[in-house]
Amino acid sequence: MTPNFPCSHGLHATRGGTVADVPVDERRVVVRVRVRRLVCPTRGCRHTFREQVPGVLDRYQRRTVRLTRQVKAVVKELAGRAGTRLLAILAVSLSRHTALRTLLRIPLPVGRVPRVIGVDDFALRRRHRYATVIINAETHERIDVLPDRTADTLETWLLDHPGVEVVCRDGSATYAEAIRRALPDAVQVADRWHLWHNLCEAALSEVKAHSTCWAAVLDAPIYDGPRAQTTLERWHQVHGLLDQGVGLLECARRLQLALNTVKRYARADRPERMLRVRRPGRRPRHHHRPQGDPRPTAHRRPEGGESAGQRRTNTASPT
Repeated sequence: MTPNFPCSHGLHATRGGTVADVPVDERRVVVRVRVRRLVCPTRGCRHTFREQVPGVLDRYQRRTVRLTRQVKAVVKELAGRAGTRLLAILAVSLSRHTALRTLLRIPLPVGRVPRVIGVDDFALRRRHRYATVIINAETHERIDVLPDRTADTLETWLLDHPGVEVVCRDGSATYAEAIRRALPDAVQVADRWHLWHNLCEAALSEVKAHSTCWAAVLDAPIYDGPRAQTTLERWHQVHGLLDQGVGLLECARRLQLALNTVKRYARADRPERMLRVRRPGRRPRHHHRPQGDPRPTAHRRPEGGESAGQRRTNTASPT
């Protein structure tokens, strides 16, 4: 705290200096400031205090308050290097390190916890690391980002930020459990995007499952090659093990299949639901190969012709 002495007997010295102000017509403006250094009135105290100029100059600053306010507005949007390039055009000389220090001195806004929030996860590194983002569901502004997507982390955040009444989330049971434990009276709703996405996925899955019915109506061919035969055999193998009381994980181990693949076969009540209708205009594989030649036509050497390596050698050799 700097005392204000109306009398002059506490004057110790005066000091002058220059501070930068807001440029005028692309020209730098320098303000010369002369302030007093005052002596502490306590007997035996030798401390001195410099007189302050509130509203014009802050402590330990070489820029006026209004110039600092403009610099903060620029670096808040553009940060270091880009901010200094724009400030140079505005006739404000500033290094990128000073711009970053100015940016770090801006206090973080302390926002009120909204009544309706949205919770969803996103991938920091797909299939390895995920995080949770929390937004204001009414203004679509980001509130916070949690380091993972576990129930304990979200529960801790909700307990530290009371006042939430409605939580908009996806179909994750982890988020549902965290919200149920932290906010038992809050209303949980499903967001519109996930509703439409799940509906489209369910409709597409159902249409694919009835591909044999569509094939019968549209007279479209069904895959009947080796892949279709393998699919039917796997369906009978999976359901044969399930009828014997074998679990899904053990089925996957015995058949050497992925667990999700076994689940997909287990959900199909009939083997025909696993077959797919051939796409229109799509030709079967290897349709262009001649009888007895496993290689494509484009890769076969014509009768009496030379190979690709021989052609390259003949082309590169001097005449």
